[in-house]
Amino acid sequence: FCYFFDFDRRYSAPVSTMKLDRNFIRTTVLGLALFPTQSSHAFNTSPTTNPRSTVSSCSWTPSTSTTSSSSELNMIRNRGLERREEGATPLPGGMTLYIKPAADGTSIGDCPFGHFVRMVLTEKGLDYDLIPSSPENKPQWLIDDYGGKMPALRHRKECYVDSEVIAQYLDFFFKEPELSVGGETELASVAVDGFFPALAKFIKHGGENGDEEDLMKQAVLEERLVALEEHLGKERTGPYLVGSGEQFTLLDCSMAPKMYVMEVCLREIKGNAIDLGKYPKVRKYMDDLFVRPSFQSTVEYGPENVVWGWTSH
Repeated sequence: FCYFFDFDRRYSAPVSTMKLDRNFIRTTVLGLALFPTQSSHAFNTSPTTNPRSTVSSCSWTPSTSTTSSSSELNMIRNRGLERREEGATPLPGGMTLYIKPAADGTSIGDCPFGHFVRMVLTEKGLDYDLIPSSPENKPQWLIDDYGGKMPALRHRKECYVDSEVIAQYLDFFFKEPELSVGGETELASVAVDGFFPALAKFIKHGGENGDEEDLMKQAVLEERLVALEEHLGKERTGPYLVGSGEQFTLLDCSMAPKMYVMEVCLREIKGNAIDLGKYPKVRKYMDDLFVRPSFQSTVEYGPENVVWGWTSH
């Protein structure tokens, strides 16, 4: 299920750790391109031992390990990039994205991580086939070799899971437009750190709206909104998160579906418990994200599927 998370792993990690994870992703992808191994060039359908999932995957199972999360990166290390005569660099085409389905099992579901990947693909103008996959119709190789985790991007003979891994892979090899800006992301990462886990805990509160525990979870979410409001209030010349705000980045692609979840769930599930009017810069940031063509063309699942996704389990 898309909305249960290992809150004690990536999002509670220090920002320096999260930055290292991103750098490790990019280094791993580059290393595989330059130094492919014998086992890193074929689509492998043999089972992977005890695959772990991540907060950026639509299929999550609890992990008891405290080791830094890198199983998805290990999957890349083990399978690598498809090798071809003209070199290791992947070419456009041949992409299929497997994502969480809606209630009917066949329509596009509301997973913000799958939506994140779709926005990156759309920003880069990359063609892909989209396959919503329920437990009943997932490909057997996806279950056997990748634990059935989604979103999963199969690019010809290779497959990558974990939305951040997929996004970094796409941005590294398909540069136009480039959505990464190196070290400039640190302040923006601090501003959004912990936002989505706080949102998820608030929305998924099992008690009554407005009870003591619910109010505590609301307060934590509002703390994160204050941090984001303050970041967006700093001197900047553009509407986005990183640096001066002029460049739309992977971080914005990641945040857009999550902000949409917040907007819908605050209205439809939480009775407008938080007035976003108190956070005008956050509200404007949301509006700027929501008008981007890459968002509008990938949000066809709509509010009703968001509500179903957050209330059906």
